[in-house]
Amino acid sequence: MKRTETALPGVCLIDAPLFADERGHFFESWREDKFAALGITCRFIQDNQSLSKEGVLRGLHYQLGRPQAKLIRAVSGEIFDVAVDLRPGSPTFGRWVGEILRASDRRMMFVPVGFAHGFYVVRGPAEVLYKASDVYAPAEERGLRWDAPEVGIRWPLQGTPILAPRDAAFPTLAQIPPKDLPRS
Repeated sequence: MKRTETALPGVCLIDAPLFADERGHFFESWREDKFAALGITCRFIQDNQSLSKEGVLRGLHYQLGRPQAKLIRAVSGEIFDVAVDLRPGSPTFGRWVGEILRASDRRMMFVPVGFAHGFYVVRGPAEVLYKASDVYAPAEERGLRWDAPEVGIRWPLQGTPILAPRDAAFPTLAQIPPKDLPRS
């Protein structure tokens, strides 16, 4: 396995070796000891899978009392996956990183605790699988508006994104009270 750093410390890309022959292929998408050797030591306790049509934008989500690190990959289609640093006092607070994740290349993105996460479906439908280090806790869920001007994410939009009403109503970074920012 190979770890590639992004512009945000802690957020990284993971490439797993592919073993292919005339029957098809195989790769390990998660193996605790190999990820630990890459510096990813959180314990994943929940897997989530979503299916979204082209043009859907999900996020940007995070949790407070039950913060989640996530390991994300596209199992079909192509997404633009985004992490935003929301850790108070972080030198990269408010900065973002985005990467294309395709089912065809099996690349994964690791997003640690303290970051908001979301994705846009570039080519769909896209099925996205992600491991989470804590359970989904609706009362703890918060969000950052996808087009927050202070963050300035450059989404590769093809028209107006399709959003859930709650995602469209999330606050901008300037509107989030300090008590609602995640702690890492």
